[in-house]
Amino acid sequence: MNTHTIHAINGPVITVNDATSFKMLEMVYVGPNKLLGEVIQIQKNKTIVQVYEDTVGLKQGDPVYPSGEAISVILGPGLISNIYDGIQRPLLDIEKNHGHFIPPGSQTFPLDQEKKWDVKVLFQKGDHVTPGMIFAEVFETPVFKHKLMIPPNIHGEILTIKKSGSYRVLDTICEIQTKDGIITLNLTQKWPIKTSRPVLERHISHVPLISGQRVIDTLFPIAKGGTAAIPGGFGTGKTMLQHQLAKWCDADLIVYVGCGERGNEMTQVLEEFSELIDPRTNQPLLERTILIANTSNMPVAAREASIYTGVAIAEYYRDMGYHVALMADSTSRWAEALREISGRLEEMPAEEGFPAYLPSRISQFYERAGYVETLNHLTGSVTIIGAVSPQGADFSEPVTQNTKRFVRTFWALDKQLAYARHYAAINWNESYSDYGHDLDRYYRDHVADDFNLFRQKLIYLLAEETKLLEIVKLIGSDVLPDDQKLIIELGRVIRIGFLQQNAFHKDDTYVPLKKQYDMMRIIIFLYDQGLQYVSEHKSIQVLKETQIFENIIQMKYDISNDDSSSFDTYSSMIKDVMRRID
Repeated sequence: MNTHTIHAINGPVITVNDATSFKMLEMVYVGPNKLLGEVIQIQKNKTIVQVYEDTVGLKQGDPVYPSGEAISVILGPGLISNIYDGIQRPLLDIEKNHGHFIPPGSQTFPLDQEKKWDVKVLFQKGDHVTPGMIFAEVFETPVFKHKLMIPPNIHGEILTIKKSGSYRVLDTICEIQTKDGIITLNLTQKWPIKTSRPVLERHISHVPLISGQRVIDTLFPIAKGGTAAIPGGFGTGKTMLQHQLAKWCDADLIVYVGCGERGNEMTQVLEEFSELIDPRTNQPLLERTILIANTSNMPVAAREASIYTGVAIAEYYRDMGYHVALMADSTSRWAEALREISGRLEEMPAEEGFPAYLPSRISQFYERAGYVETLNHLTGSVTIIGAVSPQGADFSEPVTQNTKRFVRTFWALDKQLAYARHYAAINWNESYSDYGHDLDRYYRDHVADDFNLFRQKLIYLLAEETKLLEIVKLIGSDVLPDDQKLIIELGRVIRIGFLQQNAFHKDDTYVPLKKQYDMMRIIIFLYDQGLQYVSEHKSIQVLKETQIFENIIQMKYDISNDDSSSFDTYSSMIKDVMRRID
């Protein structure tokens, strides 16, 4: 047997003096500490490996050990509430056993091997099983049921199976006779992170991911199983918006991937998530959250792995029939890691030094989102929401532009809005959503027939207001006719009274779709009545002096989320004002 040794070291990239014993994307162990690495290139006489840990201390001639398998995650009960690094090492356990720093080559098992779980077994001896079947259930948290599934590609008959009871994650639960031999199953599965888990069928989603944020749910919605990008410069609120989505969106599970973010920001995320109360269950939000923390001072190669680790875990819970939201913050740091590795491999650079395969890597990531029928005939979804951090808030840079090609929702954050304390700082002129038509049926069945009609009118008024404000900057507002002055006033009502939300107000931090619709209905009614008023050559100034626009702006605070009937009083108020000044 050949001895595999290090021939050259270039940061996280090492060269091994043998190419016959390795497979592409194979996991390897490097050096005396057995650092985790992955084969990324095979040439005639040598193999290139990227190492997911710090290579300080490695030297020429150190051994490299092949594993024969791809880099994989261990899936099973205990993932929820845990905090992992990019290669699924449990950070809390490592801190407990080794202190504040991860020792080189740490092989800590990602799940608690000593904890006993109350397992409810659903099958019995002699039953025939197929991929995806749920053979047992465990309450992973007090509010979350973990479904143990037959792994993909396993067909057979159960030879032995334990009774319901308390078991550790590695205890054998059943034995299955397959055509290839006997397979033993415990509470875990192993799955390669760069391989999508199989499904029966992918569907077009007609169900929105409801966030309670009006600018998202009404103007730029995202479907469950959809994709969205949140591009924005430093300080525009990308992380804050993802926190709000994680807390309030109606996904069953949140997977939050901190990819290359600053350490203090990641610490803040971990502290906040541990303190937040889930409004759906009144339990800590961590009880339906999995955190993957890969900070900017961690090895650069592990950033790439962190994204795939997160999406592999998300697909696992999707296969149980859950709707999962994956927050990736930020994909720009992931792309920068690709650029650094590509530079060390001396590959031909493309635009701004990024590798030529950047678009395909971005598309492969976002394509793993979807609304699917699982192997066990359940319906599940993975929704991917990726933050993008363009340098200097330049949306024309490669990562933003290539992300824009592969996502259907684009929430462009605006520095001026953020600095003006307009939350959420989503620029309504640069953002878009392609899901409006797909979700029309849902709005008709669950909210109102004219929801999308009002939505389009709001978008029209905001676009017209933007054009008119450009004219006002040049020549002032006095020259505008009253119908255009009305559009400017309504634009202000929409911006301040509808799009802007107060994350600290009990009724405004989360707004149900029905209230969003009622608010739209009142704003459009005010516009229609005002248009009729000015068409009779009456002064818009007189209408402004009635304070009706200010009153409509305040309705988001004055009406509680479950008091839909009070909106009729605003309709009456508008009619009374029009009669009084007639």
